[in-house]
Amino acid sequence: MKLYTKTGDKGKTSLLGGRVSKDDLRVEAYGTVDELNSFIGKAVTELDSQIFKDIIEDLESIQHELFDCGGDLANVMKERKYKLQESSVEVLEKRIDVLTEEVPPLKRFILPGGTPASATLHIARTVCRRAERRVVSLLNEADDVPTVVQIYLNRLSDYFFAAARAVNHRLNVKDVEYIRGGDVFK
Repeated sequence: MKLYTKTGDKGKTSLLGGRVSKDDLRVEAYGTVDELNSFIGKAVTELDSQIFKDIIEDLESIQHELFDCGGDLANVMKERKYKLQESSVEVLEKRIDVLTEEVPPLKRFILPGGTPASATLHIARTVCRRAERRVVSLLNEADDVPTVVQIYLNRLSDYFFAAARAVNHRLNVKDVEYIRGGDVFK
C-alpha cells in the first residue's frame, strides 16, 4: 500500500460517507483534534513513567478518545454509529477532581510554563480550546454532529490545566503566577 493516494490533489478529501473541500468546517474541526492528539503524544514523551504513570495512562486513553472524536466528526453517512460516549466526560471529571486535590489552591491566574511537560500540556489545553471552537462552529452549521464531542473537549481542556499543574507540583516546580492582577480565586 502506498502512503500517498493523490486523491486530495485538487483540494478535496474523503469523509465517512462523502467528499468535501479540505477547508470545510468538519475537516477543520477533526484536523484540530488531530493536532491536539500530536501535542499529547509530545507531552507523554516528556513525562517520567514512574512519577507520572497515572497521567500517562490518562493521556494514552485520551488519545484513543480523540481518534473517536475525529471519526465521529468525519462521519456523514446517513446511518451513523458514534464512538465517543458521555462516560468519557465523567472519567475526565473524576480525574480533574483527583489532580486538583493534589495541588495547592489557586489564588491568581497562572502562566503556561514550569516544566517542559507542563508547558506542553498547556499547549494541548489551548489547542483543545481551539478544537472546541471549531466544533461549536460546526454545530452551528450542521445538525448531524454529536454534541458529546464539544462537551468532551470542553472538559478535556480543564483536564490539561489540572494535569499541567500536577506535573509541576510533583516535580516541586511552582506554577508561574500572573503578577499584574490580584487574587481572583478565593
